[in-house]
Amino acid sequence: MPESRSDSTPESTPDGRSDSTPEPGSGPGSGLGSEPRSEPPQGLDLERLRAHLERALPGTVAGPLRARLIEGGRSNLSYRLTDGVNDWVLRRPPLGHVLATAHDMGREYRVMTALRGTGVPVPETVHLDPGTEVLGAPWYLMAFVPGVVHRDAEAFGALGEARVRAVGEALVDTLATLHRIDPAAVGLAGFGRPDGYLERQLRRWSTQLEASRSRDLPGVDRLHELLTARRPASPAPALVHGDYRLDNVLLQERAGRDVIGAVLDWEMSTLGDPLTDVGLLVMYTELAGVGGGLVPAAATAPGFPRSAELVDRYARSTGRDAAELDWYVAFAAYKLAVVAEGIHYRFRQGRTLGAGFERAGTAAPVLIEHGLTTLKGH
Repeated sequence: MPESRSDSTPESTPDGRSDSTPEPGSGPGSGLGSEPRSEPPQGLDLERLRAHLERALPGTVAGPLRARLIEGGRSNLSYRLTDGVNDWVLRRPPLGHVLATAHDMGREYRVMTALRGTGVPVPETVHLDPGTEVLGAPWYLMAFVPGVVHRDAEAFGALGEARVRAVGEALVDTLATLHRIDPAAVGLAGFGRPDGYLERQLRRWSTQLEASRSRDLPGVDRLHELLTARRPASPAPALVHGDYRLDNVLLQERAGRDVIGAVLDWEMSTLGDPLTDVGLLVMYTELAGVGGGLVPAAATAPGFPRSAELVDRYARSTGRDAAELDWYVAFAAYKLAVVAEGIHYRFRQGRTLGAGFERAGTAAPVLIEHGLTTLKGH
């Protein structure tokens, strides 16, 4: 779900996530302004956290902890954490109105741990606390990964068309690599229930919409009806990320090349229909820059592959048939509309941290309309 980062990038954009241009010479600290602060941000108790880590991981913490909220997350909260020697990122659920099955810390931690050493780059996991005694909610710690998250079209486009295209192609290639992994080979054989995956997804997101519905949303029920009536048969199951897009990867420059240093935000990962990831990537590309900032504009940068090119590259790499992809794009729009309503609901309750959440409410109608329009030709 669209979420908080293990990266750090500069200035906050209107929706509260982060821009893509690092401050010169700032490296891992870009986007955090000053170093993490000793006074705890909301959602953290640094004294209890340090005491827990000293018990669970003796010798890991070298001194007093300082922390700073990493601006930009729309769902789970991420904090840059340091003891003056080591740097980590702590992830926890949002404050208030946490929907059932959402914000699963254990799920993120398990899949990232399993994927270490595969062709899919992920942050190194450090510690999982599934209880609520320390922070009032489950949380986990992972290594801090330096890098850049591209959201802004102008900053991304400054790389030049060739580099922008290469990033888009690397995004598809990494997704194809993920979908080729044998879940059993990395200890994830029981990570999900592929049978009936799409049916359960439709039911899940409808349920979550009802839990966050606070206003009339014209067309949303019709979109759900059409998705249910036209649900395709799924291809062979694979490990699914669940929220795969450009601003959920950290880019690093190595030897003059832009490479994906880490894939982030695995809270919705499972075993299921891999075309849901492809449909989401296409939806984010088609709607880049719309929805009050909820959909980043970076994919509008000159050189970024068009939707058809992304799909063709994926199909050639995996051998999967993408003929029914319109349904998956419409489903992605429906899913993100539900996410947007959840954010809007929390914002109205005053339970969001960071800037820009007031615009989330403008996104759902745009997404619903895109889903309906996409299905007209399905």
